[in-house]
Amino acid sequence: MQESLRGDLDHADKTGPDGLYSAIDDLVRDELRPLTVRIDREGVYPEAVLRGLGQAGAYRQHLPAVAGGAAAGLPGAIRAMARVSQECLSTGFAVWCQDTCAWYLQNAVNDEVREAWIEPLASGTTLGGTGMSNTMKAFAGIEAMRLKGRRVADGYIVNGSLPWVSNLGRGHVFGTQFSLDGELRSVMALVDCDVEGFSLRQAAHFTALEGTRTYACFFEDVFIPDSMVIDHDGAGFLRRSRAGIVLLQLGMGLGIIQSCIDLCREVEPLLGHVNQYLDDRPDLLREELDDASEAAMVLAEDPGEADDDYFCEILRLRLAVSELSLRAAQSAMLHTGARGYLDSAPAQRKLREAYFVAIVTPAIKHLRKELAERGQ
Repeated sequence: MQESLRGDLDHADKTGPDGLYSAIDDLVRDELRPLTVRIDREGVYPEAVLRGLGQAGAYRQHLPAVAGGAAAGLPGAIRAMARVSQECLSTGFAVWCQDTCAWYLQNAVNDEVREAWIEPLASGTTLGGTGMSNTMKAFAGIEAMRLKGRRVADGYIVNGSLPWVSNLGRGHVFGTQFSLDGELRSVMALVDCDVEGFSLRQAAHFTALEGTRTYACFFEDVFIPDSMVIDHDGAGFLRRSRAGIVLLQLGMGLGIIQSCIDLCREVEPLLGHVNQYLDDRPDLLREELDDASEAAMVLAEDPGEADDDYFCEILRLRLAVSELSLRAAQSAMLHTGARGYLDSAPAQRKLREAYFVAIVTPAIKHLRKELAERGQ
């Protein structure tokens, strides 16, 4: 890995499990990097890499239920994700999906679903996604809940559709919420992609993040048993887990910013004499990344249910990292010049990936709406 990868993003790695970050670096170098261009251009899904990351322990850092005394906490999960995202954001996003699905189970009130599924997700034996974009937008007053459920014996019958859910496939699971007919209540549940009545359809192709197995999800009288319910109080669950959901996304942004700084520095010997006239030079970006990384590690120390002031700090940092990602990616394109337009060039891929950091829920506009409504 590049020298910068051993800088601020892992300055506290010595507190993590022995060998974890070294193992991630090896996987990224030996297995992910040879696939990165194909992931971007052909939509290759890096399943072997994702399972390897699970075997290395990348997905259990933030899960006290299965991590034991070796956990580095949420800061460790963010660092691990940043190392992957620095090479390939499609894979980094899939890591976020996996981490977040397991985080739902960590915060489950139902012991049965947690005990059955959290270890397979933490180990990468089962791969999982998160279908909470619609839920988070609904709670923010941006759109209506797309999934509707009704209570039946021993569970719920659910109908509706979700347009885009990632890191899915046969044998995968994901967490989502559905509203209840005639009630002002939603339910948080884990959905098995193999359950009867559920189907996946590839409804779109994307200019970036194509290797993430993103599908439209359709529910046609899908039975969700009580054993798969994470929390019968969806609003209470979101309050309890929201800090971790948003904090984990910082790993994607921090990783892509670092990679853009690296690209700017790589061309300094050849183009530094003229690049010195550009804005957002690598040293400036480095200072801002240091500040964002430090803030992320502090906020991630205790991501449990928190008051609005703490959550507003998280939203502000998430917004700042989105904006810095866009600036860093534009800087990488301008610093590398025409060579950045090559179809295999990292700079043009980073530019497209940075826009994803800015639009994935909560998007920049969503974050600004939430902060404005909180008087921030």
